Amino acid sequence: MTMESSISTRQRLVTLVVALLGIALLYLALGEVALAEDASPPACGGKILEKCTPNPGDTAWMLTSVALVLMMTVPGLGLFYGGMVRKKNVGDTVMTSFAVTCLVTILFAILTYSMAFRAGTPFVGGLDRMFLKDILSDIGKGGIGNPNPLAATIPESVYICFQMTFAIITPALIAGAFAERMKFSAMLWFIGLWAILVYAPIAHWVWGPDGIFASGNDAAWVKVLDFAGGTVVHINAGVAGLMCAIMLGKRKETGPAHNMVLTFIGASLLWVGWFGFNAGSAVTAGMQAGMAMLVTQIATAVAGFTWMLVEWSLKGKPTVVGICSGAVAGLVAITPASGFVGPIGAFVIGIAAGVLCYWGCTGLKSMFSYDDALDCFGVHAIGGMVGALLTGVFAVEQYGGTAGALEGNPGQFVNQCIGVATVFVYDAVVSLIILYVVKLFVGLRVSEDMERDGLDLALHGEVVH
Repeated sequence: MTMESSISTRQRLVTLVVALLGIALLYLALGEVALAEDASPPACGGKILEKCTPNPGDTAWMLTSVALVLMMTVPGLGLFYGGMVRKKNVGDTVMTSFAVTCLVTILFAILTYSMAFRAGTPFVGGLDRMFLKDILSDIGKGGIGNPNPLAATIPESVYICFQMTFAIITPALIAGAFAERMKFSAMLWFIGLWAILVYAPIAHWVWGPDGIFASGNDAAWVKVLDFAGGTVVHINAGVAGLMCAIMLGKRKETGPAHNMVLTFIGASLLWVGWFGFNAGSAVTAGMQAGMAMLVTQIATAVAGFTWMLVEWSLKGKPTVVGICSGAVAGLVAITPASGFVGPIGAFVIGIAAGVLCYWGCTGLKSMFSYDDALDCFGVHAIGGMVGALLTGVFAVEQYGGTAGALEGNPGQFVNQCIGVATVFVYDAVVSLIILYVVKLFVGLRVSEDMERDGLDLALHGEVVH
């Protein structure tokens, strides 16, 4: 009995010791987890902008948006414009979209990102991100980053890529005005200088952290609502296009669109990509992005259908190029409003875009007799102005934080008018200066023989079969 009792006691002691050790190890393990949690980087956002962890959902959505918006230029815009020119110029047209993508990417990385989206003065940003220096790598650093305050929950590298795609498509749109007659070398010089001297400052005015028109800047002179680029992208591109059309003069000969199917494919890619353009401009995967996506779809469909009905009633037949142009006009017009208006506003903006952009591409162009080859001004400048001004009317405070005229804030409509007028004048003046300089040193227009033979063969030594 004594031996059995002794063994039983030892067993109980061993069990007790093992249990205590287990409890101690569990306590230590939980302590290490707690310490690890305490030591992990905080989530990026708000005032936390250094050595923090980006939001995975926001980052995933913005990576997707980057791809969608890049698709808008190559291949979307290239095919949209390429189908509307004559066959002998289609190669030069798609080449322009591709070359602009390469050129603007280089300039954006070297200089224009810093000029547009970093703090500096109310008119232009600083140069602290030239050559994208001092960007903390998000690889090999434990997944931490230092986001741009304009996009507080995603890596700055992703924000740079997103804004880069906007900087690419804006000057690429201008090509619709000077198609079929501009020297390729002159185009490169003009686009490069325009990206630095026009796009970057205007982007800073409207979207920069301390811009004169930036709605998020408490010290802004006038707060202009532009969710995804009505002023920065579309009015900007359309006005520059008009200046190009005026400086270059009319084409010697014109013809119908050579391939409406290419235009249809291009317009379809633009429509799909525009969800990244507008909904991506929320810079988060949240409710505002969802509303921006919904109103984009509604306005585009309404504008395309409206254009078709107007064209049908006036010309007797609805056309593929017409309904595609109407849809793009709707995409343009809803762009500045997409984060601020609701479905009713989207319907009205779509109808206005369908009617007014059709007039801009027919009546207005005929009235002033300029040769805007692919209706850059008629669609983008007119559509951008329609959308920007109606944003000041239909903005819903519940959706975007700012009320429009219908909710008792008529001052916002006045702000929109000031923003539109200022961008129009600055863009027109500086674009003309750049065009005069390029004309002086390089020349703007191809020879009559080149224009007659087609730019594909004359400038690139290639033809489309």
